[in-house]
Amino acid sequence: MKIAVIGGTGLIGSKIVRILTANGHEAVPHSPSTGLDLLSGRGLAEALAGADVVVNLTNSPTFDDASPAFFRTTMDNLIAEAQAVGLGHTVILSILGAELVPGLAYYRAKVLQEDILKNSGVPYSIVRATQFFEFVDSVLAWTSDASAVRLPTTRVQPMAADDVAQAVADVATGPPLMGTREVAGPEVYPLNELGEIALAARGDRRPVLVDDSAGMFAAASGDALINHNGAVIAPTTYRAWLAR
Repeated sequence: MKIAVIGGTGLIGSKIVRILTANGHEAVPHSPSTGLDLLSGRGLAEALAGADVVVNLTNSPTFDDASPAFFRTTMDNLIAEAQAVGLGHTVILSILGAELVPGLAYYRAKVLQEDILKNSGVPYSIVRATQFFEFVDSVLAWTSDASAVRLPTTRVQPMAADDVAQAVADVATGPPLMGTREVAGPEVYPLNELGEIALAARGDRRPVLVDDSAGMFAAASGDALINHNGAVIAPTTYRAWLAR
């Protein structure tokens, strides 16, 4: 099977390419560095030529109010070319619980991306994943200074990027779901407790102060970002990932 992986040189995309290749598929990574610009459509016809499946991992360069326009344009371009070549399966990666966090422009944009694909008429699958372990340090950096880290008590169920990539690869090599598969980590943490574990693992003695207005995830109330609908539970725990 020939699979075009748009965003195939990034964190998740490069892992998906390795998984697919190891399983005997022809996985071809595409990104601006390989000549594909999904925003303008440059190189898209060449990227999809002869492909059986396309996996779209392209991400908005910003998390602000410009992100909906980015996803609309890139999805319109992708769907038009997929229809033109009669592509058999289009896969995107989205965020579990995105529709429950309307206060974040980026999450609204990901819901828009899903809706565009659902209404496109092309055979499709959507994989919705929880937050990645790999981004925890960035989350801490948003609301920290030399003396402390401030985090909300928002409940999260994060997972390893390796497990996300495996979930996407599994869907990409199967028949179109014409729907959504949700995947989540094996453990639920209040974000402030996850921050404490992360800091302790690297010997950072700064305290974590609870601040329910701090950072992007303050907009996610209650249990918006954890599994509610029978998600596939990934195997890797956060402490096991840290120990690697």
